[in-house]
Amino acid sequence: MDVITDTAFLGLPLFRRGKVRDIYEAGDDLVIISTDRISAFDVIMDQGIPGKGAVLNGLAEFWFERTGDTVQNHMISTDVSVFPAEFRKFADRLSGRSMLVRRAEPLPVECVVRGYLAGSGWKDYQREQAICGIPLPAGLRQADRLPEALFTPSTKAEVGTHDENITFEEVTGQIGDDIAENIKRYSIGLYQRGSEIAESRHIILADTKFEFGMLDGELWLIDEIFTPDSSRFWPKDQYEPGHDQVNLDKQVLRDWLETLDWDKQPPPPELPGDIIEKTAERYSYIQSVLLGK
Repeated sequence: MDVITDTAFLGLPLFRRGKVRDIYEAGDDLVIISTDRISAFDVIMDQGIPGKGAVLNGLAEFWFERTGDTVQNHMISTDVSVFPAEFRKFADRLSGRSMLVRRAEPLPVECVVRGYLAGSGWKDYQREQAICGIPLPAGLRQADRLPEALFTPSTKAEVGTHDENITFEEVTGQIGDDIAENIKRYSIGLYQRGSEIAESRHIILADTKFEFGMLDGELWLIDEIFTPDSSRFWPKDQYEPGHDQVNLDKQVLRDWLETLDWDKQPPPPELPGDIIEKTAERYSYIQSVLLGK
């Protein structure tokens, strides 16, 4: 399996490069290519993870198809044969890891929804018994299910920097009351739909994040949805609140990095073969479970 960490082979001007995705203009639309790059602690590793891009692309397609009745999304097709000619020339390398999408103007907010107390939400709760200014009951344990799903937005940081939790009032100040209320409603609705489907496959969707954009005055769901890079998945049969859970994502990579004398700044350490293999297995596993393959 080819590991693709750079799409310069296209010979096209890059529109935008994220931690994982390379984005190109395609007339009025965009082509998003999910590479095999992987980041940890906001640092992109030098080595890629075999199959990772295909997992992200396949899961995004799966979820976009199943949530389109909740909110419209930007996906047009994952069939490279309908892409512009300059992309079709590389169909053998782009098939399975690319998506033609409508071009929307991204909103400057990460739309995070939490159903369980984990990650930065757990840290906020320990410090002030609240997340993003939303007060919570006393006595909650790490990984406890929250009384209700919470919309806990954050800033959208540039590559190499950290997102920061913000209040809903700060969101309305940035994008206005109506749009803020709509992205909150859509985000919670999407999380509830995703949770139901994941639970039917014995997977807990602990938290996730979405991105929205504006196109012709309307809100569109953009970027990705319910992938291991944007969501925290736990195996339901191993769920036990009160401590860290088994994470079906790149946690195996983070755990290994934590054992090193590394300052979490570039350049990243070289990844050993077994860590690459174990990380690839995690991505492949969550795809097979969620897609029922």
